[in-house]
Amino acid sequence: MVVENGLDGWLRYAALPDEIRHKHRPYSSIVALENAETSPVYTAAKELQDGLDRILGHKVDITFTLSNTANPAIVVGTLHAFSTAGGSIDKIPELKEDGFWLSTKGDAVQILGQNERGALYGAFEFLMMLAQGNFSPVAYASNPSAPIRWVNEWDNMDGSIERGYAGPSIFFHNGKILDDLSRAAQYARLLSSIRINGVVVNNVNANPILLKPANLQGLRRIADIMRPWGIRIGISLYFDSPRDLGGLPTSDPLDPAVVEWWKDITDQVYRHVPDLIGYLIKANSEGQPGPLTYNRTLADAANMFARALKPHGDGLVMYRAFVYNHHLDESEWKNDRANAAVEYFKDLDAEFDDNVVVQIKFGPIDFQVREPPSPLLAHLRKTKAVIEFQVCQEYMGQQSHAVYMAPLWKTILDFDLRVDGKSSLVRDIVSGERFGWTRSGYASVVNVGNDPTWLGHHLAMSNLYAYGRLTWDPLADPATMVEDWTRLTFGLDKTVVDTITKISMESWPAYENYSGNLGIQTLCDIIYTHFGPSPGSQDGNGWGQWTRANAHAIGMDRTVATGTGNSGQYPPEVAAVFENIETTPDELLLWFHHVPYTHRLKSGKTVIQHFYDAHYAGAATAQTFPTQWAALKGLIDDDRYNHVAFRLAYQAGHSIVWRDAVNGFYKTKSSIADEANRVGNHPWRIEAEDMELDGYQVVAVTPVETASGGKAIITTSQSHPGIAKTTLKYPSGTYDIAVNYYDHLGGRSKFELFLNNQTIGRWTGDLEDKLGHDFSKLLDGHSATRITFPGVQVGKGDVLKVVGQPDGTERAPIDYVSILPQGIVD
Repeated sequence: MVVENGLDGWLRYAALPDEIRHKHRPYSSIVALENAETSPVYTAAKELQDGLDRILGHKVDITFTLSNTANPAIVVGTLHAFSTAGGSIDKIPELKEDGFWLSTKGDAVQILGQNERGALYGAFEFLMMLAQGNFSPVAYASNPSAPIRWVNEWDNMDGSIERGYAGPSIFFHNGKILDDLSRAAQYARLLSSIRINGVVVNNVNANPILLKPANLQGLRRIADIMRPWGIRIGISLYFDSPRDLGGLPTSDPLDPAVVEWWKDITDQVYRHVPDLIGYLIKANSEGQPGPLTYNRTLADAANMFARALKPHGDGLVMYRAFVYNHHLDESEWKNDRANAAVEYFKDLDAEFDDNVVVQIKFGPIDFQVREPPSPLLAHLRKTKAVIEFQVCQEYMGQQSHAVYMAPLWKTILDFDLRVDGKSSLVRDIVSGERFGWTRSGYASVVNVGNDPTWLGHHLAMSNLYAYGRLTWDPLADPATMVEDWTRLTFGLDKTVVDTITKISMESWPAYENYSGNLGIQTLCDIIYTHFGPSPGSQDGNGWGQWTRANAHAIGMDRTVATGTGNSGQYPPEVAAVFENIETTPDELLLWFHHVPYTHRLKSGKTVIQHFYDAHYAGAATAQTFPTQWAALKGLIDDDRYNHVAFRLAYQAGHSIVWRDAVNGFYKTKSSIADEANRVGNHPWRIEAEDMELDGYQVVAVTPVETASGGKAIITTSQSHPGIAKTTLKYPSGTYDIAVNYYDHLGGRSKFELFLNNQTIGRWTGDLEDKLGHDFSKLLDGHSATRITFPGVQVGKGDVLKVVGQPDGTERAPIDYVSILPQGIVD
C-alpha cells in the first residue's frame, strides 16, 4: 500500500481500481482558453492534466485553440472566452461572480466560469467527481452563496502560530517572510479546491513589522504564488502602528498625520500587491489599542482604513466585532460579555463607509461548544457583515480530539432570527440576500502549520473541507460532506467511508457531552491553555465566560426581567423564546437562565443528573472511536492509520479525565449525589496514593477534581525512579489495565508496568512530541492522560507494579490504575 503523509489532503487523486477506471473514456485534449501561466484557467488545465493521469491513467495534452479541437475534449475557460472563440452559451444559466457551468454530457466536457476563478472551481469539481468514481453525465450551473469566502491565518512574524497545533508557520520565520513558500502554494491549491477566494495571511494580533519594506516584498511573493489558484491575499494590521512603527506621537484615527501615514503605507502595500483584498482589524479587544483609546468611535477607525483603501479598487476593511472588556466585574449581576458586540456596534449601523464589513463571531462569546447565534447579525442593516467560524479547534479539543464541527455550524446557519417578523435565516443574512448586501459572507480562523497533516490530526482536515463547502452552499449536508471528504482522502472502500462518517458525526455531540452541555460553554481552563477541564476557572475572573455556579444553582441569567438583558438583544420573536425558561431549548438553558441544580429539564431529568449522565455518555462514545477505527486496519495506509489510531486512543482516555473532573466538581459544588452512583465511585480503580510506595510521594493536585481522589504521586527525587505496587484482589480473568498519569512540560519520564515482575508494557511521557495541543507545566486537566494495555491475564493475588523514571521537572506522576473487565468503561 502506498505510504501517505496527508500533504495532498483531499486532492490525492488516487488511482481508481482498474474495474472502475476502464469504464471511462479517454479525452483527446484539454483546451485551455487562456495560455498565461499565471491565469487560474491555465492552472485549471494543468490540474486537469495531472488529475486525469493520476485518477484514470490517461495522459492528455493541453491545447489553446477551440476550433482545432478533436472530440471528445475538455474545454476550460470563462464564458466570455468560450463565446469569443465561437462556442455557444445560449443554454447556460446566469452565473454569479465565481460561479461555473459543468457539463459532461455528449462528447465534450465544458467547464466554463463566470470568471477565471470560477473555471478553476469547475475543474476541481469535475476532478473530485472522477476521484470518487462518479462518471454520471451532468449539466448544471453552480453559484456561490456569498462573495466573501475567506480564511484568517493566525500566523505570527516569528514563525509561531497562535493556537497552532500543527507546527510552525508556512509564511513567516524570525520576523521575515520565508524564502521557501512552496507550502503556501500547496495550501493555495487546497483552498481553491473548496472555493475559498481570500486569505488574510497574518494573525489578527498583528505585528507592525509586517509593513517594513522587506516584508512588503515578501507579501508580493505570497500573492504571486497564490494568484494562479484564484486566491487573493489580505493582511491584519496593528492599530498602533503609526506610533510603534511610524514614530508618530499618536494613532488617533482623526489625526491628519495618522490618516496620511496609513494612506502612504496603503499605497506602498498596493505597489507590491495590487489585488489586495484588504485589511483585517482587531482593535480595543483583549487589551489591544484602538479608536476607543483615543476617544473615537469604532466607525472612525474603520472608515480611516476604508478611505486609505478606496482609491485602489475593491479592497475591504474587515472590522472584527470581537470588542469587549476582559476586566468585567463579576459581582455586578448585569455585566455580560455576551452583550458587548451589540452594545458596541448597534448604534453605528449608518456610520460605516461602504467598503467596511463587520466580521462577527458566530456566537456571542468565543467559539464555544454550543452558543446561540450572535444577536449582532440581527442589528446591522446598512453595514455589511461576515460570520466568523473557527476551523482551529481552540475550545474544541485543539486537534488532539477529533471533533467534526460542520453540524455545529449548521445549527447557526439554519437559525431563524426573525428580523422584523420575517424569515431571517442566518445563512440568508450572511449571503446578503436578506438585507440586499453586495459584499458579505464568511471568514474562518484556520491554523494550518508546516506539519504534513496541515492541522495536526488527519481527521481535522474534514473541518477545513466542510467550511469551504458550506461557504459555497450552506444547505450542504454535514454527513454528505464528510462522506465525500473521506472518499477523496482515504479511498472508496465502504467500510472506510461508513466508519469515518460515523465517528465524525458522533464526535461533536460526544465532545459537547463530556466538555460542557446545556449551554454552559466549554468547561475548559479559560485562564491558561483552553484545553483540559477546569470548570472552576470559568468564574472568579474578568473574562466574562461565567457559569455563576454556586452551591445551589448554575447558569447565566440573561433574561431582560431579572438578568443581563442579553435575550432582549434578539428580535422580539426570538427574544420571547429565550426569555421564557419553558420555551428555551434545553441545549441553551444555562446560557440564558440561572437555575437550581434540581431544575427539571424537558426530559424530566434534573440539571445535575443530566450533567452526570451526559458526561458519562459522551466519554462512553469516545471509548468507541478507537474500536471503530481498528476495523480500518489494512484498508488505509499504515502511517495514516497509526496516526489517527494514536489520537483516538488519547481522546478516549482524556474524555474520561473530562468526565471525572466536571462531574466531580459539580458533585462537590452541589452536594447532590449521582442517582446511578457512578460519580466518585470507581470499583475497578486503584488510587496511586493507596499503593505501596518506594521513591514516590503523595501530592495534592490543583484543581482538585483533575485527579482521582484529588491526589497523585510523584517521585521524591528528580533523578531516581519510584515504585508503586499493589496486590490485586480482583477475580482471576482477562482485564484491560489502564494507567492514568500526567504528561507535562519539563521532561519525558519513562514508565514500566509489571505484573508479577513480568513487563506488561513500557511508555514515555512524550506526548508533547506527538500531539500539538497547548501543553501545561503542571499536574492538571491538561496534562492528565491515560494509557491502556488490553487483554491482560490477571490472577487474584497478583502483584502489579509501576516503575517511574523521572526526567527534568517531570517526576513520573501517576494518578491511578484501573483493572477493567473487558467491555467495562472505567
